[in-house]
Amino acid sequence: MRNNPVNWFEIYVQESARARKFYESVFRIELERLDTPAAGVTEMWAFPSEPAGSGTSGALVKMEGGPATGNGVIVYFSCDDCAVEAKRIPAAGGRIIKDKFAIGKYGFIAHFTDTEENMIGLHSMR
Repeated sequence: MRNNPVNWFEIYVQESARARKFYESVFRIELERLDTPAAGVTEMWAFPSEPAGSGTSGALVKMEGGPATGNGVIVYFSCDDCAVEAKRIPAAGGRIIKDKFAIGKYGFIAHFTDTEENMIGLHSMR
């Protein structure tokens, strides 16, 4: 494997507008609509990214018959302090599964479900 093991992520959704509002509210960002030639994909909304920076970006994806609700993979979003974003989750329509907790020298994480019932993680070093 070269570079980072993950180079893209997709969070499958049933209602794009609801999911977009959730992520934009929690992270205080604006997602960008992507044009996609992929068969069956009706909408894609990309998270902001810095191509020369470390880490990866991804998108919310609405797909005909696409999976959503409770996937088996957890995507972790980087934060300065994951407790800050976690506090915004209930008001945005999500649910905290596990509040911020220490993972030793690797920092802190929190788990939540979004408006589409996807399990997502937050990670920070403080």
